[in-house]
Amino acid sequence: MDYASPSPASSGSSRPALTNPMATNLRTSDANQFCSLQGQGALVTGASGGIGLAIVERLAECGVNVCIVARRVEKLNELKEKLETRYPDVTIFPMQLDVSKTSEEEMLKMPERIPFQVDILVNNAGLALGTEPVDTNSISDAMTVVNTNIMGVVAFTRAFSSGMRDRDRGHIVNISSIAGHEAYIGGSIYCATKHAVDAFTRSARHDLRNSKVRVSSVSPGAVRTDFTMTRFKGDADAEAALYRGFDPMIADDVADQVIYALSRPMRTQVCDIISLANAQSAARDIHRGD
Repeated sequence: MDYASPSPASSGSSRPALTNPMATNLRTSDANQFCSLQGQGALVTGASGGIGLAIVERLAECGVNVCIVARRVEKLNELKEKLETRYPDVTIFPMQLDVSKTSEEEMLKMPERIPFQVDILVNNAGLALGTEPVDTNSISDAMTVVNTNIMGVVAFTRAFSSGMRDRDRGHIVNISSIAGHEAYIGGSIYCATKHAVDAFTRSARHDLRNSKVRVSSVSPGAVRTDFTMTRFKGDADAEAALYRGFDPMIADDVADQVIYALSRPMRTQVCDIISLANAQSAARDIHRGD
């Protein structure tokens, strides 16, 4: 899973709690403009840092109770304390989990462990390891990336979508990538996993079409979090070179896109949001000002 530390830009938000921060400029008396998230329950994987952390903060800001899932339990406990202090009416429930080491039986019992109903599932956990070409890929790293990026989405969706169907309500949001729509040099495994997430998301939407459960994907381009440091295995020079000469997105930008998809009126299903940095026209086509 993506357990990167939060980027500075995504960890300092202290905005007051709102029914829906994405709807503050709309006529909120008109119920058709947006769906309030107040009082709903959510589960976010990879919640201890980066995009996942930013999504959790936005959900709590909207009055959503959130189950936060990651491996770093100390980070989860810190996040719980911070958000419950800021938003006293919101419950934050930490859950330490490594999906690659969790049995099917344990996964299917997970909804019973959470003290509130999960109406929103955000499959955010993901990572990339290395940029080797196909003839020198590390098989061990590839297996880690495949298990995290694909099987994590499959397992959590299986665990929570059946309850959503039974209740005839819910929203599944998969955090994908521009790499799920393109392929590029050095990205064979990561691109393959995100293409799989894209296909899985589309299939899930077909499977749940006879219910009111909505399925969305959010596919960002260049976002600067510790995700890239993980990919380059701590090589700060390589990370800095990737973002040299342009202004990438930050985790908060992606979190706002998630809130947008979640808050649309029920007549609308946002299928995929594809976003790029302003200087970016494709995954690896970037104008660098220097």
